[in-house]
Amino acid sequence: MIYTKAVNRGQGVATGDLTRRTSYGLRQPMRIAQNDVLSQANTRLAQPDGAGMLNQLAEPETRYGGPWTLKKLDILETYLDRYTTALKNRSFKLIYIDAFAGTGHVRPSQEDSEAAEFLRGSAARAAHIRDKPFDRLVFVENDPGRCEELANLREEQPRRDIRIENADANEYLSKLRHDWNQWRGVLFLDPFATQVAWSTIERIARFNALDTWILFPSSAIARMLPTSKRPDDISSGWSDRLTTVFGDESWRELYRESPQWSLFGDVRHERAPGVDGLLEIYKNKLTEVFGSRFLSRSRTLRNNKNAPLFEFLFCVGSPSPRAIGAAQRIAGHILENL
Repeated sequence: MIYTKAVNRGQGVATGDLTRRTSYGLRQPMRIAQNDVLSQANTRLAQPDGAGMLNQLAEPETRYGGPWTLKKLDILETYLDRYTTALKNRSFKLIYIDAFAGTGHVRPSQEDSEAAEFLRGSAARAAHIRDKPFDRLVFVENDPGRCEELANLREEQPRRDIRIENADANEYLSKLRHDWNQWRGVLFLDPFATQVAWSTIERIARFNALDTWILFPSSAIARMLPTSKRPDDISSGWSDRLTTVFGDESWRELYRESPQWSLFGDVRHERAPGVDGLLEIYKNKLTEVFGSRFLSRSRTLRNNKNAPLFEFLFCVGSPSPRAIGAAQRIAGHILENL
C-alpha cells in the first residue's frame, strides 16, 4: 500500500525521540556514531540468535558509514543520470524502486566532521534526477517511522508520482506487477545485512526490465561463517539465513577437509579466510539466473581499515544484446573509474 498515515508518536516507534526538525522543516535523525552501530551489531552477532539479528537489523540511510557510503551513492546516482538520459527518447515509462529506502537522507557521525551536515540518500538522489526524470519512484521501507521521513520527498515534489510503500522488501517485490513491455527501470537493493532472499533475485531476473544494483553484504556473511568449523556445527538460525540468501546450500562448498588433524585424530574442516570464496559462489549464482546480463566486474566497498564490507554488483534488466552492451559499458566504466 502507499504510505499516507502519520505515525502515532505514543507507540514505541516515536520518531520524535530519534529525530529533530531542521530549519527547512525536514526531519533529521539525531547523530548516531558509526562505531556504536557496528559494535552493537558485532556483540549481537556473537549471540546464538545472531542470524535473527542479521535478518532484522536494517540500518536506514541515517548512518554515515564513511567514504564507502558516499562512493556507493555516487555510483548509483551517476548510473541513474546516464540511464535516464540514454532512454529519454524511447517510449518506455521509467520507474525507480528503492527496496530499502531508509529515510532518504544520511546523517554524518560526530567522527566525520568534514562530511556534509546533511547528505542526500539514494531515494532523494533518484528524485532529483533532472535530464529525464523517472515517471514513477517507489520507496519501499519496512519501518513506519522512516516512511514518515520519506514523505518529505513527496511533499517537496507534489506533482511527481512518488509512492511510499510501508512493506518488507521481499514481500513487496514478490507481488510487484507491471506491464514490462511498457516499463523499464532501475532497482536498488541496499540491505544493511542479509535481508535479500534469493527467491527475490530470481523473480527480478524474470522481469527482463529492471537494471539491478545489489549491495552484497560480504562482511556480514563472512562473520556467520567461522573459518574452522564444520558446516553442520553452524547454528540452525545462521544456516537457514545463509540458505535463504544463496537459495540453496551452495555456501557449504566453502568448507573443505583440513590437511591438519585435530589432537584427537578427528577430521577438521575449514574454509579459506576472507570473502573471495563466498563472493565467487554468489556471482556464479547471479550468472545462472541473469546469464550474460550479469556484469562480472564489481566494486568492493571497504572501511577505513581497508577491510571489505560490501560488494556492489550490477545486472542488466533487458535481454536485448544492444541494451546489455550499452548498460554494461556504462556501469562498468562507473565502477572502474568513479
